[in-house]
Amino acid sequence: MKTRWRIIRHHCHLSLSIHGLARAEYCDIISRYDILQLDFVPGQMPCSGRRSASMATNKLRITRAHYETLAGFRYALRRFLRFSENAAQAAGLTPQQHQALLAIKGFPGRDRITIGELAERLQILPHSAVGLANRLAAEGYIRRMEDRNDGRQVWLALTKRGEIILEQLSAVHREQLQRVGPHITRLLKSLRGD
Repeated sequence: MKTRWRIIRHHCHLSLSIHGLARAEYCDIISRYDILQLDFVPGQMPCSGRRSASMATNKLRITRAHYETLAGFRYALRRFLRFSENAAQAAGLTPQQHQALLAIKGFPGRDRITIGELAERLQILPHSAVGLANRLAAEGYIRRMEDRNDGRQVWLALTKRGEIILEQLSAVHREQLQRVGPHITRLLKSLRGD
C-alpha cells in the first residue's frame, strides 16, 4: 500500500507517508503535529533548507565522552521526572494533571490559558486537553471561563484549591531542583563544550 498525503503549509510542500513508504522532504516545521507526521531518516533532521545545508557541512564527531555525557544527562532528567511523577501522585494528582496546573499558572504574562495553549504546552492533542481540563474542573482544581468577546473561546484558570496544591508541589520541586541542578548544569556545560 503506497498511500501518500500532501500538505501545504506556508508555501512549503511536504510529502508525508504511512508506514515509512515515502521519504519526507524537509522544510520549516509548523507544529509538533507536523513533526509527528514526518518519517525519521537517520542522519537527517527535519528543518528549514537553510539549516539542513549547514548541518550537512558541520557534522560533529561523537566521541565516547559525548555518549556518556548524553546518557548522564538523560538519566538525570529521567530521575527528576520520576521524582515529579511520584510527588504528583502523593498529592493525589496524575503527573499530567500536575503539569497542566503548572502550565496554567506559569503561562507567560497571564494566569489563564486556552485549551489550545494547554495542548501545546503539554504536547498533547487538543481533544486530550479538553478531557484533562474536564477532569481538573470536576475535581475543583480549575475553572472554565467563556471569553466575553468570543463565545467559542474558553479560558482555564486555577481555583484556590488548584493554587494550594500547585504551590505545595512547586515547593518540593524547587527543593529537588536545587539538589540536582548543579549536576545537570555541569552536564549541559560539558555538552556545549564549555
